[in-house]
Amino acid sequence: MKSKSVKGFSKFSKSEKISWLISNYLHNDPEAESIISEFRLQNHSVQKTLDGFSENTISNFIIPYGLAPNFLIDGEVYCVPMAIEESSVVAAAASAAKYWQDRGGFTTKIIGTVKIGQVHFKWSGDKQLLYRLFPTIRELLIDNTAHITQNMIKRGGGILNAELLDFTDEEPGLYQIRAYFETCDSMGANFINSVLECFADTLETIFLHHKDIPDEHRDIDIIMSILSNYTPQCLVRAEVSCKISELGTFANGMLAHQLAEKFRMAVRIAQIDPYRATTHNKGIYNGIDAVVLATGNDFRAIEAAGHTYAARDGQYRSLSYCEIEDETFRFWLEVPLALGTIGGLTSLHPLAKKTLEILGNPSAEKLMRIIASVGLAQNFAAVKSLVTTGIQQGHMKMHLMNILNQLQASDSEIEATVRFFEDKVISFAGVRDYVDSLRQS
Repeated sequence: MKSKSVKGFSKFSKSEKISWLISNYLHNDPEAESIISEFRLQNHSVQKTLDGFSENTISNFIIPYGLAPNFLIDGEVYCVPMAIEESSVVAAAASAAKYWQDRGGFTTKIIGTVKIGQVHFKWSGDKQLLYRLFPTIRELLIDNTAHITQNMIKRGGGILNAELLDFTDEEPGLYQIRAYFETCDSMGANFINSVLECFADTLETIFLHHKDIPDEHRDIDIIMSILSNYTPQCLVRAEVSCKISELGTFANGMLAHQLAEKFRMAVRIAQIDPYRATTHNKGIYNGIDAVVLATGNDFRAIEAAGHTYAARDGQYRSLSYCEIEDETFRFWLEVPLALGTIGGLTSLHPLAKKTLEILGNPSAEKLMRIIASVGLAQNFAAVKSLVTTGIQQGHMKMHLMNILNQLQASDSEIEATVRFFEDKVISFAGVRDYVDSLRQS
């Protein structure tokens, strides 16, 4: 059997990587190279920049970049770029934005912007001695990072505090130094990790030389130094509200008070049931991730933080809430969003930079407000659909074009099919059969 292992792959040229791939995994398919090449940019300078973001790159994976206009957030109207492949997401966000624009828009509040880093270490000495020494240790840790933090301090950020945590009941000798940071408009991962690694070096020096530490306990084992992507103190709230009478009427003749109560109950179910909460929160991240990705931020870190926050009391729950009080419908979410608007991909990716320009070159705090509002809009649209027409009607109408493209339908076939399925259930088989009937006739 032919081996598919390879040595020195990272040193291959791009064409050599493609040739090796086609030969070993794509059965020498003659179309493969043209497909891979088709998605590479003709602008070699931009392509070189994109290639630098990753390793062993051979092409680009394209995701649609769309716009959701009419987002009225804290009195300012935004047109929000969204990078996502799911067909109904941008349409749903735009629809919800327009709906709430006529009802006062979205209001937001920054609850906190603190980020967290950790140094995990093991030490076998006297716990009480460690706690007694820690105020001195903390001062030395912060002083020894001055060369790293000086520029961040000038911008209004830096190290806010550090505390010692004891995990010895769960793992013998295990401790953690948890540090708190303000990184201003930077997401701050590289800054935080650099500070933490300096902390680790300083800790080893302190334990080696401090006069109060017995010689038999001078060895400290640094396990790791790394930021945490769980940022419960980097938190934003987005909210919409109006009188129930202002909600309007909905599909299937549903009245405003019926919609409000069913909507509230749907959100309540997502608070109670983790199975529903998972899908409910996925809908929120349909909106959040699309803007995070379009701005060059780290959507994996954002999602990880959000899902951990959703389980902060020991059960996974909805990130959004709904209440009806004094004939007023109120819907809101609180979500951790550790974002940056300077540094990283936000400064390097050409379209990410353009996204930020479209959004008015916001600060990190303002971007938190925008992205939380989009997540709430997406959630509103999804829950509204669920409790009125059902999710599939709107979703499958958007998906219809994907089916027609897959069937390589002509313009006339598309026009006829869209008209035919206006009042019918859409399925792949049904669309395929109808297009076949058009072609046969």
